[in-house]
Amino acid sequence: MAGMTSSARPLLNRRLAGFGTTIFAEMSALAARTGAINLGQGFPDTDGPEEVREAAVRALRDGRGNQYPPGPGVPELRAAVAAHQERHYGLSYDPDTEVLVTAGATEAIAASLLALVEPGDEVVALEPYYDSYAACVAMAGGTRVPVTLRPAADGSAVFRLDLDELRDAVTDRTRLLLINTPHNPTGTVLTRAELAAVAELAVERDLLVVTDEVYEHLVFDDAGHVPLASFPGMRERTVTISSAGKTYGFTGWKVGWITAAPALVTAVRSAKQYLTYVSAGPFQYAVAEALALPDTYLTAFREDLRAKRDLLTAGLAEAGFGVFRPAGTYFVTTDIRPLGLTDGFAFCRALPERAGVVAVPNAVFYDHREEGAPFVRFAFCKRTTVLEEAVRRLRAA
Repeated sequence: MAGMTSSARPLLNRRLAGFGTTIFAEMSALAARTGAINLGQGFPDTDGPEEVREAAVRALRDGRGNQYPPGPGVPELRAAVAAHQERHYGLSYDPDTEVLVTAGATEAIAASLLALVEPGDEVVALEPYYDSYAACVAMAGGTRVPVTLRPAADGSAVFRLDLDELRDAVTDRTRLLLINTPHNPTGTVLTRAELAAVAELAVERDLLVVTDEVYEHLVFDDAGHVPLASFPGMRERTVTISSAGKTYGFTGWKVGWITAAPALVTAVRSAKQYLTYVSAGPFQYAVAEALALPDTYLTAFREDLRAKRDLLTAGLAEAGFGVFRPAGTYFVTTDIRPLGLTDGFAFCRALPERAGVVAVPNAVFYDHREEGAPFVRFAFCKRTTVLEEAVRRLRAA
């Protein structure tokens, strides 16, 4: 046929051969086709603060960001990110040399791994993991080494990190630890003691660390979020990643950032400039204003999500699911074995027709698929009325 290659070699390169359409695209398309309530993909169904949206409109009208913004990000946003880290965590970063703006946290992860990982390097990641981690490690030519979070043995309805297993996973080929806390999809928030042990291991073995902290302001207990970069010996070896989408409710703007020591920022920028180069010009100015909102916004935002978490977790338990109560993020992981089922994929593909609700099978976030087979993730970052209707449908199914 015209235009087809005569070579028998597959078109998609070997590194990405195992990655098809993301589960989020598949399940969102299923929601659209069936009219089901989409609790699969993690995006809010309302916009964030009106003053932040108006700040974007104002930037557009004033001609700020309509042309290429500076490669590292607009100065106003870099200054706001640095001020945010100082204000919330006491971490001081130079906005000119230690902050880099990215096209969301996803690009920040990709650029960090492409910059810091050589072919053959091992990357230790907590499993289950956000699906882009696996693809980014593969694109960098690295070898993914999963360390599995498992339900706590004490029956406390949380997932826990086995620190001995983490230590055993590190070899002479390990280049980097990829840490996500608050953790998607389990909702686990690593404790200060766990983070201290991770930091001690990284220093002892001279490892780089990339931390995905996009849910930093969605921690529901009193301890709050503790950045790994705040531990002794970690600032100079840690790339800290966050973004505006989860906290301020504008996921479509795709504005993220990294904070790190100058040498690490320079390395990541070298990869990032050949990905998007720059993005989201006017939105960068708006996010700078969002980061300056008073703490009352964050408190109200967190309390609203806490109430929604409680509504959905209670409803899921009443519908017969085993429920792992999340300490952070806006996802809840459930166990379908109390329903007499073990295959999360089959369950999620049947659920829209059966109950009019969409969820995501956690097994897609595992290398060891059998570990995640009975677990299913629901998102509670939706309007209360939507969650109430989803709960009603699940109870009736």
